Amino acid sequence: MPARPAPAPSTGVPVRQPVAATPLAPAPAAAVPAGVTTAAAAGLTAGPAVQDLPITMAAAARALGAFKISCATLVRRTDATGLTRGADWQPACDAARSTQDRDAGAFFARHFETVQVADGKAFATGYYEPEIAGSRTRRPGYDVPIYGRPSDLIDVDLGSFSESLAGRSIRGRVDGTKLVQYHDRTAIEKGALAGRGLEIAWAADPVELFFLQIQGSGRLRQPDGSVMRIGYASQNGRDYTGIGKLMLDRGLLKPGQTSMQGIMAWLRANPEQGTAIMRENKSYVFFRELTGPGPLGALGVPVTALATVATDPKFVPLGAPVFLSMDRQDANGLWIAQDTGGAIKGSNRFDTFWGAGDDARAIAGGMAARGTAWLLLPKGTLQRLGAARD
Repeated sequence: MPARPAPAPSTGVPVRQPVAATPLAPAPAAAVPAGVTTAAAAGLTAGPAVQDLPITMAAAARALGAFKISCATLVRRTDATGLTRGADWQPACDAARSTQDRDAGAFFARHFETVQVADGKAFATGYYEPEIAGSRTRRPGYDVPIYGRPSDLIDVDLGSFSESLAGRSIRGRVDGTKLVQYHDRTAIEKGALAGRGLEIAWAADPVELFFLQIQGSGRLRQPDGSVMRIGYASQNGRDYTGIGKLMLDRGLLKPGQTSMQGIMAWLRANPEQGTAIMRENKSYVFFRELTGPGPLGALGVPVTALATVATDPKFVPLGAPVFLSMDRQDANGLWIAQDTGGAIKGSNRFDTFWGAGDDARAIAGGMAARGTAWLLLPKGTLQRLGAARD
């Protein structure tokens, strides 16, 4: 079948205008001191009772479903926050299996207590599963490579070399007898990986692929109309740079224009300068084809629209429920920490997942909410942590 012209990029989806809300106030507490890298060290304060939080039946049911599929991993993980042990979650996970959606609110109230980390002041953005024009094979109009994980990309657990480096890791490649940084975005886009057979597909638009990398997974709409799903396989180990702030600082965008839609419009209007700016984000994501449920989050389970949130796993246990009370209605509610993100670092930083399609794109692309966050931890956690410190 001859290739059809690539679909027009979907920059026409406007940002969803938020409905304002008044967040619940956090308890008085100090901000995270400099150098603190875990929730346990950041300072904890008991929060309100779960039953006193404004959790809707629909939000509780979605969160219950996401929590259930997280449990198999949750009870086996080593929690990098220093707050919980795998066995702490077992009673709630056992009870979740037989809990019906209509009883979800009561389930969370029965098994969890809320904890405020540091000052509890939260900031939330949004992400979604984009759909862009792509092809399994290179053809006219589809010439931007989408790479799988290279075999020479090495993950190094620094904790295996020194206890003082426990929990830290790096990525790189071997050059002679040295471990060096892996190729950055510029080198890869200029052909550092070409000719190695790493292309799993080809995209029609480099700007759309850039943002798909930020989202971490997506769908490729092929010329024959079929869909290929791809998900995160790895990353080149380089630090992530958010180009929206960079463009704002340089006066290229005005306040209020730094949504995904605003950034994309500027990049398309200034293609040469836009390419250079995208390359200032040296981080580069590699993909794999997804053939089962997905997209998959960092927890290794499928993420759930309106229920999954990406967090920093040193401040929120992966698999834990989180309640967000924010200054826009759509971000409010109960979420499950099932994912991470290169820009999602520190306490009370969240990235809400909205699914696929134009509606998800419209919400996620302009999501910027501020308010208060509480973790939901197994009942007795605060008492146990307090006793351990005494």
